[in-house]
Amino acid sequence: MSAPKENVSLPFKLYCLTVMTLVAATYTVALRYTRTVETELYFSTTAVCITEVIKLFLSVGILAKETGSLARLITSLKENVFGSPKELLKLSVPSLVYAIQNNMAFVALSNLDAAVYQVTYQLKIPCTALCTVLMLNRTLSKLQWFSVFMLCGGVTLVQWKPAQATKVQVEQNPWLGFGAIAAAVLCSGFAGVYFEKVLKSSDTSLWVRNIQMYLSGIVVTLFGVYMSDGAQVLEKGFFYGYTYYVWFVIFLASVGGLYTSVVVKYTDNIMKGFSAAAAIVLSTVASVVLFGLQISKCLFFFFPFDLTVHTHSPLVVPSPRQSHHLCLLWIFPGVLTPGLLRTNASSLLRCTRSLMILCFQRRSRAVPSETSYSLEREGSLPLKQLRS
Repeated sequence: MSAPKENVSLPFKLYCLTVMTLVAATYTVALRYTRTVETELYFSTTAVCITEVIKLFLSVGILAKETGSLARLITSLKENVFGSPKELLKLSVPSLVYAIQNNMAFVALSNLDAAVYQVTYQLKIPCTALCTVLMLNRTLSKLQWFSVFMLCGGVTLVQWKPAQATKVQVEQNPWLGFGAIAAAVLCSGFAGVYFEKVLKSSDTSLWVRNIQMYLSGIVVTLFGVYMSDGAQVLEKGFFYGYTYYVWFVIFLASVGGLYTSVVVKYTDNIMKGFSAAAAIVLSTVASVVLFGLQISKCLFFFFPFDLTVHTHSPLVVPSPRQSHHLCLLWIFPGVLTPGLLRTNASSLLRCTRSLMILCFQRRSRAVPSETSYSLEREGSLPLKQLRS
């Protein structure tokens, strides 16, 4: 993994694509499951903290293999980590932002279906585009900006869906979930571009940068545990509510974080786009099987939009001819769908009226008292901030 980018083979890129897709899809569904089961809920802040610790140890191990000896590893850590407080401070910024993002993901998946979360979370693309323009002084084409607005329109369609869409009956607040996604999107866009800027501004090893970021990330997440769940952690224990599934989610988050770093350095952005799009499809299929998700027409129509946005996003730069062909390839199947052809003026009026009703009416779900699920006992810092 330490080879230069130009020497990376195609099989390695395909390997990264496959792992990225499977990890992203599995992580979303698994995290959703751990937040909707009837057992006692674990503290999401402690899970985020443990994830940072695991990523730190994995990065140290990879750096040891990269340096080739224990002496070189110690020298590298002394020079680049412990002997560079300014660099640690610089990497503490994305650590703080990523910690907030991870906690927001827990809140969002506690209130939304996995497929809706996965598709709506793609708003990180326009957010990343805006951060790229502002922070890296890059310019985007009109076609790329058009794809950004297309995505926003598709997300609006995704939010218009019937109530009782799943057979997992839990007490949820969809608008709280969408608010948490909005915060996670902002964090993802800023932290990703900031880390890219730091990573490409010097020839420091990727794993040294990861170690710097994870060290500060551990401090930030421990502070979050103390501020939000300190009393409950002291009473019930740091690993309260942990099951094999929770540890599996933590493992996926750790591996996914490392592969994100690898993808930034070794693979191109087209692979990242296809990986994210494929993860949406896989997580949706898994949600249908595991949670009984009923895919609405709006969600079905949005999949072509989402894949088109991945093709035209500022993270992907195909040729103009390729762009127009791919755009037609993904838009026309959705437009020519019989269900969409039946849309007329009255249908659009009903859709608009339903959207207005949803904006002012809070959806509630009937939950048996013995299986009720309340976010209040989660006591996470992001949740308290959103409700204050």
